[in-house]
Amino acid sequence: MENDVKQETKEEKLEELKKRHERRDKRRENKEEKDKKDEMIKSLSENVEELQNKLLYNQAEFANYKRRREEETRNMLKYQNFDIALELINVVDSFERAVSIPDDKLSDEVKKYLSGFKIMYTNLINILNKFEIHEIDVLNKEFDHNTSQALMTEHRDGISSGIVIEVLQKGYMIKDKLLRVALVKVSE
Repeated sequence: MENDVKQETKEEKLEELKKRHERRDKRRENKEEKDKKDEMIKSLSENVEELQNKLLYNQAEFANYKRRREEETRNMLKYQNFDIALELINVVDSFERAVSIPDDKLSDEVKKYLSGFKIMYTNLINILNKFEIHEIDVLNKEFDHNTSQALMTEHRDGISSGIVIEVLQKGYMIKDKLLRVALVKVSE
């Protein structure tokens, strides 16, 4: 019986030792599993952060693209008449040459035609003004290379150097944009 008790005690000890090993192995497995989960969480967190950064970048890019498109559309609408205005100012130049002929050099019949031309010229100028197309005033002002192109220079007494003394072809603006530069003669 004592042998039986010893045998049971041995078996119990072996059983207890086996259970300890199993618990240790289980803890080890749990720790490895926890480490794997932690590593996976860390990796997923990094991926989430990277994707969030990409999303923010793409949102900023889209906002910039949208702003650029809106600005392009605004400018396109603002200056939509640019090409036709460029053509019309050439017609205005022709009308100005016609109506600037002195009356004393014309016959009565030509004067009648010219009065019709003056009405058409006035209407055309009103249309240009309606669409904010206006002449650049450069005569007797300091030469500005942004709005004028000097074709000639001439010395004139009493006028300082760099002043526009004659407009050879008028310059025009459409709203706040240069449509055509003025061709001018500048004092030396």
